[in-house]
Amino acid sequence: MSFLHYVKTLFSLDTLDTRFTSSRISPNTRPQIDPAKPPSSDPPSLPARSSGASPSKWRTPEFFVYYLVFILAVPMMFKVSYDVSKPSHPNFPKYEALLSPGWILGRKVDNSDNQYSSFRDNIPYMFILLILHPLLRKTCDYIFFSGRYPSNSAQANGHAYQGPHSSAADSRLSQRVNFDVYFALLFLCALHGFSSLKVLLILYLNFILGTRLPRELVPTATWIFNIGILFANEFCHGYPYSDIATFITQRPAFPDADYQESKGWGSWLDAYGGLIPRWEVLFKMTVLRSVSFNLDYYWSLDRAIGSPAEKKQLDPANLSERERISSPAPHRDYSFRNYFAYTLYSPLYLAGPILTFNDYISQLRHKPSSVTTIRSLLYGIRFFISLLTMEIVLHFIYVVAIFKAHPAWELYTPFQLSMLGYFNLHIIWLKLLLPWRFFRFWALLDGIDPPENMVRCMSDNYSALAFWRGWHRSLNRWIVRYIYVPLGGSRRLGANVAWGKVRAGVNYLAVFTFVALWHDINLKLLMWGWLISLFVLPEVLAGYLFPKRKWQNRKEAYRIICGIGAVGNILMMMIANLVGFAIGLDGLKGLVQGIVGSYSGLVYVATACAALFVGVQVMFETREQELREGIKMMC
Repeated sequence: MSFLHYVKTLFSLDTLDTRFTSSRISPNTRPQIDPAKPPSSDPPSLPARSSGASPSKWRTPEFFVYYLVFILAVPMMFKVSYDVSKPSHPNFPKYEALLSPGWILGRKVDNSDNQYSSFRDNIPYMFILLILHPLLRKTCDYIFFSGRYPSNSAQANGHAYQGPHSSAADSRLSQRVNFDVYFALLFLCALHGFSSLKVLLILYLNFILGTRLPRELVPTATWIFNIGILFANEFCHGYPYSDIATFITQRPAFPDADYQESKGWGSWLDAYGGLIPRWEVLFKMTVLRSVSFNLDYYWSLDRAIGSPAEKKQLDPANLSERERISSPAPHRDYSFRNYFAYTLYSPLYLAGPILTFNDYISQLRHKPSSVTTIRSLLYGIRFFISLLTMEIVLHFIYVVAIFKAHPAWELYTPFQLSMLGYFNLHIIWLKLLLPWRFFRFWALLDGIDPPENMVRCMSDNYSALAFWRGWHRSLNRWIVRYIYVPLGGSRRLGANVAWGKVRAGVNYLAVFTFVALWHDINLKLLMWGWLISLFVLPEVLAGYLFPKRKWQNRKEAYRIICGIGAVGNILMMMIANLVGFAIGLDGLKGLVQGIVGSYSGLVYVATACAALFVGVQVMFETREQELREGIKMMC
């Protein structure tokens, strides 16, 4: 096979996540895609027209013009960002102190982002853990559980399990949960020291609420408790033991030595806070899993007669992801031991991606057919390429340090200012993508297949709705399952389409308010959430006013109209994310004023919008090509 074939396989959607190339029905009813083999030369089973895709435009004169724009514009974007990061630039001395020694061509590295630097500085230690954890599991399997459940090959052939409660599946579940529980305890203690007791107490209280309260109270109690925990963790700063000691020991009018000694035990416990003393920051991910367990258990009580998989007589070893999520686990599996293993599952504990409880239990019972050595290896290579990309960007484009230093903005041209904001957003995308892919890679090596969080590059998005389906995708799917759909989604009132749009808008506001508060309880992110909700409305209204079905005879005109609207969408998404994750409202004001505060700036904005229009048309055609190949990603 040719080198180009391997490159194509490496960057294929199937390597990224088989959910994009697989049917939603059970895997045993559809062919499997093996990344180790070349793609079939047979024509696709569905022609382009039946899949809804238009004829290809890649070789049309229009797109050759677009290629020319790309050839000219993209190198200029990188060059202007590199130029403002040179030591010769007048603003360089203002942020030079924020740069660190680098390792590429004698350049310094911009490691000034605190969130990413904590990941970057600990990469060697995390790779030791990445290798140690799966090896330790395999060693324990070999020593203590050899022969207790069938091999992966037998399972993959669909001959291992004859029912959802087979002894082989139960044995595999029990073995994996035992390992996950003991490893999670060690991992938790190493991370948080004595604060791990606080984590365990909160988890236990949530479990009691979810399984002991009257059934009708479970959803309300779950949401009140977990949102309350988010606020309490923030305002109480993780409940330091010193504060607890002060509360327990009433302060006398004249503190003496005995009082100081009685307070000492709290400070002593706080001193052993583990590698990450601020446990409350990471606990936000655990809150999502806690809600998932309680609501999955609550919904399972409606299906006491049998799960959808049992009713359809599906092979439980070959369920699709949708069936794994929607099919409740056996009642006995909603135990505290399984709940503990799920909420503290080590590869996904720190940052996700997020698995539902039902999906986790199903994958413990039956190893997913999507987890193969070849695919995991290719995914790991993609992670290393992404990591190298981030290193090159941080060594040559110092946008994070520039924004932190608040330099003299008037020294930059409108083009330079816009590229500072543009590459800042790309660094935000990369700094989130890398931890998520690392931890997903760890889970894949451990035999668990969580969803891919970052589906498309940040620059390959024109729809606000689709962007949020693909950005932190596992969180989006969690929100749809546990918030958006229970709130009613965009369900109409009878035949009233407008009511469905209004309801969807209100639910978007509720969703993004929760997402903002979940990220961090501060005004900047709350403004971000409300801006996102506001910027989604034009797209929703445009879809209502310009429905695609009414433009079937004027497809080219519709494509141009959509392209113009998409340019506005992109600008709004950039503004919202710069406010929420980079420079805030004050920084945005200075940035926008520097770009549009002159005639030359307005000319640049018009030129930039034309370039964005070209990019949008290429994005449209990319999605049409996916439809021709039978892929519909919904983002």
